[in-house]
Amino acid sequence: METLNVAFQDIIKQAVSLSKTSMVVTEEHVYQIGSKEILPFLDRIIEQLLLPGSGINGMEHLEDLYEKAKTGASCLLLLEHYSNFDLPLFSYLIRKEPERGADIEDAIVAIAGMKLNEENPVVAAFTGAYTRLVIYPSRSLQDMDAEKAKAERARGMAINHAAMRKLNEVKKLGKLILVFPSGTRYRPWEPSSKKGVREIDSYIKSFDYMCLVAINGEVLHIRPGDMMDDFVSKDVVRFTVAPVVSCAEFRMKEREKAESAGIEDKKQAVVDGIMARLEALHREHERRPAGESNGSA
Repeated sequence: METLNVAFQDIIKQAVSLSKTSMVVTEEHVYQIGSKEILPFLDRIIEQLLLPGSGINGMEHLEDLYEKAKTGASCLLLLEHYSNFDLPLFSYLIRKEPERGADIEDAIVAIAGMKLNEENPVVAAFTGAYTRLVIYPSRSLQDMDAEKAKAERARGMAINHAAMRKLNEVKKLGKLILVFPSGTRYRPWEPSSKKGVREIDSYIKSFDYMCLVAINGEVLHIRPGDMMDDFVSKDVVRFTVAPVVSCAEFRMKEREKAESAGIEDKKQAVVDGIMARLEALHREHERRPAGESNGSA
């Protein structure tokens, strides 16, 4: 298999040359609108990798969530995370859906870690194709020495406070807020990378409705190191959107289950419940023929 950088070198160079994405994130510009100039380059790559049969299962659930968002409800999309192409693939396949697809895709705002802006100009260019709210992930401080971590913690707090203020503003404006609850891509050699981030409980607590989204199929295969060194391959990719659920009801049930089981960390228990449902949805549709869906969670 070829790496992303080798297979699509010319397209990547063109995208980077047109990119206006800032590689320094500050609290003044945590909300970044997707670039319509860059989007076609991602689409060209995706079109060469997706095989027939790719698409969205449960599109009616996504439409249901979108209708709730349009009435002023705050709505979450919680996706599995396998590669940095998860959002581009989801965006592309939604836009290919007839009638409401383009409107729904336009309403999506992704929560994105700031390293997508700051670590690599190619990743920054591609990230800039999609509207997102940039945050400073707490795990970014884990490998820093104490002195640097202290300064970065202050910077991270400023960025995250600004991001949360903006989130509280836009989540009532007909937007669908997309979050990867694992906070990172799944790395097969590191099973803990599929564990949900505890902070996701705060999102669920502060939103009205949510849909879980499983991903089956993979065109960008993660390797240790930079995204540009990930392998590409052709595949059938299908996203499965589960029915809309009330965040408050889900959270209450998971907390009650944790209480009954004697689990002290109720926040992590709620997120573990999300990840368990995503895994079940993934495994169910892994066995299901392409295009066949019963819409169950």
